[in-house]
Parts: sequence; structure tokens; C-alpha cells
Amino acid sequence: MRMSSTPAVAASSEETGPDGVRGPAGEVHAWLPGQNQTVCGLPLSRTRLRRFPHVRFEYTSTDVLTEADPVGRICPRCLAASQGRRGGQKNWVRHSPRP
Repeated sequence: MRMSSTPAVAASSEETGPDGVRGPAGEVHAWLPGQNQTVCGLPLSRTRLRRFPHVRFEYTSTDVLTEADPVGRICPRCLAASQGRRGGQKNWVRHSPRP
């Protein structure tokens, strides 16, 4: 089995779109296909999360969810783990380093 580094979606429920393809709904987590847990560490079988390997986890911290969206909540821990650092930037700067 090939492990992917691109996270897919695992969700608490599902909805069927107008094209007949099932999609995530409810609480959404990032999941790496080939593993039995989400990126934040929840076991898929014990939490009864459904896997969606065809849906990439492409959420950002600026996404706004409304009541019309089938997705009710995006896991903040999965969001932070999947985004990582932006462009390799450091979040700190050293001023006048010691010799």
C-alpha cells in the first residue's frame, strides 16, 4: 500500500452531492491515507470517522463556515498540523546575536 503525504478528509458523517458523489459532513479531520488515525491523533475506528480518500484536506484557517455548509466544524489541531510553516518562514527574528 502506498502512503501519501497529502492529507485527505475523515469526517463524522457524509452527504451525497447532486452528482451522486459522497462528500464529508459534520466534523472534518485531516487523515493520511494508509494510516489508522487522523493527523491530530484520533483513531478512525474508535471515533467512527468515515474516510474520504478522494477529497483532499484543503481547508485554511480563514475559511468561514455557514449553516448552509454540510461541514459543521474543522478540527483546529488538524488544520495547524496540515498547514505547517508558511514558506519556511521563521516566526521569530534574532536581534543583535551574542558573539
